[in-house]
Amino acid sequence: MSAASHSPIASAASAASAASAAPLDRYAVAGNPVAHSRSPEIHAAFAAQTAQTLVYERLLCPLDDFEATIRGFVAAGARGCNVTVPFKFEAFNLAQRLTPRARLAGAVNTLRFDAAADGGWLGDNTDGAGLVADIERNAARPLRGLRVLLIGAGGASAGVLGSLISARPAEIRIVNRSPDKARALVDSHRAWADEHGVALSAGALDDAAPKGPHEVLINGTSASLSGAGVPLPDTGAPVLAPGGLAVDMMYGPSAAVFLDWADAQSGPGGARRDGLGMLVEQAAEAFLVWRGVRPDSAPVLAELRRKLESAA
Repeated sequence: MSAASHSPIASAASAASAASAAPLDRYAVAGNPVAHSRSPEIHAAFAAQTAQTLVYERLLCPLDDFEATIRGFVAAGARGCNVTVPFKFEAFNLAQRLTPRARLAGAVNTLRFDAAADGGWLGDNTDGAGLVADIERNAARPLRGLRVLLIGAGGASAGVLGSLISARPAEIRIVNRSPDKARALVDSHRAWADEHGVALSAGALDDAAPKGPHEVLINGTSASLSGAGVPLPDTGAPVLAPGGLAVDMMYGPSAAVFLDWADAQSGPGGARRDGLGMLVEQAAEAFLVWRGVRPDSAPVLAELRRKLESAA
């Protein structure tokens, strides 16, 4: 038997074929663009692993017609969907019910299309749970008691901040090009941070170094995706502590510039994570919301990592 036949992703095709005679529950990743999304292969692998009968698609939504596209998908028998850029805030408004973490984030990346008799559509946000799982389990870096610097105050940071607070680091500082936006994010999470004993503060991008160094550095901006690489100004002062962990929410080659820069700061013993682990872990959390079973993310992440490295 070939090595490929053991692949958790490759095995999904045979599982889908075997289940072709059964009615298929439909799911999708909804966004614009979605052609690049790895979510279909991730969820196909999860379905094969857990013996779930479903199909997972890509759903391209017109920028001005997200709601109608989703409602059409539901009318065609869909059970749920993941929501990616730029529709997470619209998805929040479509949900009749919200999980506490979705309400705190103010954005939804997972919809479950429950019937009106069961309370209506459920909106959740699994991004933060995915990030924390990747940091604490895959990178083996418990966050409790650490100092965390979160760069960016947009939707990506809003989606993960609540879960980061739940992990009880000593401090989370948010820096952003617009300090007012960082302060607004702090204000919306202040009560949650106080409840968990986490010091929460905000500042401008050039405020990062004077308040450092931090044990964990998370890039929640789109700088890597746009090719800008490092969103922080070069002040000459270290931002990441020796042996610290750097995380970029983007994955693949686009994250390399930021992570290479962080490596130079952390030195020996430092660690780096791109966003691939977060992607797989948040997908596992969404799968649990939909199907009531948590898949084993480790083999799926390993396979995706192997494929990315082979392509590079």
